[in-house]
Amino acid sequence: MAKASKAPVKASAKAVSKPAGGQGKAAAAKAAAKPAKSTPTAKAAATASKKPATKAAPAKAFATKAESGKAGTTKSSPPAKAAPVSKPATPASQRLPKALTELAAGLPQKPWLNSYPKNMPAEIGALPYSSIGDFLVGACKQFAGQPAFTCMGKSITYAELEQLSAAFGAYLQSTGLQKGARVALMMPNVLQYPVAMMAVARAGFTVVNVNPLYTPRELEHQLKDSGAQAIVILENFANTLQAVVARTSVKHVIVAAMGDLLGGLKGSIVNLVVRRVKKMVPAWSLPGHVKFNAALKAGRGMAFKPATVAASDVAFLQYTGGTTGISKGATLSHSNVLANVAQNALWLQDAYTVKPKPGHLNLVCALPLYHIFALTVNALMGMQMGGQNILIPNPRDIPGFVKEMGKYPIHIFPGLNTLFNALLNNEDFRKLDFRPLLLTLGGGMAVQKGVAERWKALTGCPISEGYGLSETSPVATANKFSSGDFTGTIGLPLPSTEIAIRDDDGNNVPLGEVGEICIRGPQVMAGYWNRPDETAKVMAEDGFFKSGDMGFMDERGYTKIVDRKKDMILVSGFNVYPTELEEVVAAHPGVLEVAAIGVPDEHSGEVPKLFIVKKDPALTAEAITAFCRENLTGYKRPRYIEFRTELPKTPVGKILRRALRE
Repeated sequence: MAKASKAPVKASAKAVSKPAGGQGKAAAAKAAAKPAKSTPTAKAAATASKKPATKAAPAKAFATKAESGKAGTTKSSPPAKAAPVSKPATPASQRLPKALTELAAGLPQKPWLNSYPKNMPAEIGALPYSSIGDFLVGACKQFAGQPAFTCMGKSITYAELEQLSAAFGAYLQSTGLQKGARVALMMPNVLQYPVAMMAVARAGFTVVNVNPLYTPRELEHQLKDSGAQAIVILENFANTLQAVVARTSVKHVIVAAMGDLLGGLKGSIVNLVVRRVKKMVPAWSLPGHVKFNAALKAGRGMAFKPATVAASDVAFLQYTGGTTGISKGATLSHSNVLANVAQNALWLQDAYTVKPKPGHLNLVCALPLYHIFALTVNALMGMQMGGQNILIPNPRDIPGFVKEMGKYPIHIFPGLNTLFNALLNNEDFRKLDFRPLLLTLGGGMAVQKGVAERWKALTGCPISEGYGLSETSPVATANKFSSGDFTGTIGLPLPSTEIAIRDDDGNNVPLGEVGEICIRGPQVMAGYWNRPDETAKVMAEDGFFKSGDMGFMDERGYTKIVDRKKDMILVSGFNVYPTELEEVVAAHPGVLEVAAIGVPDEHSGEVPKLFIVKKDPALTAEAITAFCRENLTGYKRPRYIEFRTELPKTPVGKILRRALRE
């Protein structure tokens, strides 16, 4: 499950998938043993580091993996057995050099396959659709009369979603946007989000997901970096866009209101309350903007032209930070995301061995759809199953959230530790009927054992913890849903996914030893958008993505995270990067030096803490807090500020965050 948000590079995606195809044992062993010199994979990854990320991976790369005739066996993977290559019966012309054979033989097997649920395949097989638009249209036709998304008591059916997305897609096409154009979506969980997301995908454009709580500085960087030419934004946040739009490439602005799709009378009342009573819409001015409903109306009178979209085309730019603190766009192709939907759908079958699948699935969608976890698991996988997503626009309103949950039998609940903890402390939540609850998915941050135990005691349903990143679309590993135990691990690699634990030199370490968690599979991104330098740092030559998380794998194939290689702070499932905080705070005229670290917090997992050396003796913590409020989204703001006369440093003058944590 997505730890938080972590493109296009043609070659790296080849590296992801090529070794996994049924290319023959010799090729597999070569790829495993010496990719840097002897495989196309190495050339591919090298290409990725040299040229700007502007194209996604070829579609056939994923087909190769999916269509492997030996998909169900452990022999189909490059790190698997190489020994058969050197059997005496093998013709000499097909033998590997002894050194390569020995290297390949030393690579670990796939111990996780022995721990797989009964009848779980090792590979996902061929994908039925090559584009997300076609995939979603297929779901809309299959489940036409069923509710797809419900928000504030108003539902839209799958058939209505298809019609609305076609109209909105036609409007976007009428603006003159070319195929591949980036369209930013800056909305919380409201009905307009799935309509706009599906429209962008069907029309052949790329979704740029934007956190609606961004400050102007953060929004400007993302719009400039992505080159977004259009944006769909909820009016509550339009004043943020107003501050920066003139300095971006955005030419088309569509402004939505909370009540747009709630129906005439109800929608008008909701808009009145949001604007006038709760005063949640600051004054804004965006000359030339078009209202969401006006765009829909115009689009209904136009002919929608379904775009020809390849599996390798870019579907989403999911922005994430890094050790540099510079926000980067993880480029996710249509095949990346569809592969992860297929992986999750297969893994979900294990849950039905405990409780039968209900006729109509209801999923709670409290996590934001602009976050990759909810986007893939709720919106896309939910639609594949014909499920109804109950959209929660503001999950921080726990009483309102609980009231909404009480209206529906809830079957699947993706969430994170802080949300589970907050709900457990709500008296009305404890009164709900949990008998329908089939599956609770924990991601975004580590699930605490105490929270997991309390959740199971109350609901009867264990929290199944998983792991992933924006760079992996997002899910890479998950615990077995049929297991009633909380393992404290991130589980097993999903079908078609490999986990390698490696040292700083890129060598696999033995089972039980700590190293960096590296991931390979069809869901792994091609690279970072227009950032070949950053792509080269995280993509190994054999296609493994370096997660930056440290952990170990046990003999059963379960992986446990023990620490983070990066200094990232994880606040309620969102990445906060110390470098970004330090750069912002250092701009304050009263600050001489600053360092940021994460400290434990029972509600958020971690919160940022600043250590500051004053330049101005009169500087106060209140002044820093106010400065951060202007420049940082809420979850990034420091909760603690400590003034010091000096900061610990290395001999060359680098601030030692490690010493501050001790």
